[in-house]
Amino acid sequence: MEGNEPMISVFSDRIEILSRGTLAPAQTMEGFFLGESIPVNEKLSEIFLQLHISEKSGRGVPKITEMYGKDAFSFRENSIVVTIPFERINKVGNKVGKKVGDKKSLNSRRQKIISEMRDNPNITTAELHNILGVSETAVENNISFLRENGYIERVGSKKAGYWKVL
Repeated sequence: MEGNEPMISVFSDRIEILSRGTLAPAQTMEGFFLGESIPVNEKLSEIFLQLHISEKSGRGVPKITEMYGKDAFSFRENSIVVTIPFERINKVGNKVGKKVGDKKSLNSRRQKIISEMRDNPNITTAELHNILGVSETAVENNISFLRENGYIERVGSKKAGYWKVL
């Protein structure tokens, strides 16, 4: 790689992603947090795209802000640092917490589906079928249960959308 590649540091309590450079000259702070996509670091943008964390539409910053708040971003003189704390990763959300408190805990298959969707929001039922070793119908039935009970939701279309764990 040449140029200003990102630096990813893993600590015991967090991951820090340092992107060299600052906001693009045409970018405002408000626009940045709204997801107006003017990538300063094309390589970092490509890594996020390949990991299915983000895509070219500029959803990455709003997704990080929604999950971790604007404080996850630190703007330095010549870089932007994103800090992802481990204590927030895989934490049960408020909606799921209420559901678990009101009902029996989810079975292991449904927990695995949620875990896989959290790791890869673009996962398909065919991929879940292979991972879980059950029929696609069984996967679809479990997804229906999770959707109906407020554990997950589909954002966007069946083909181009993604799974959001609530």
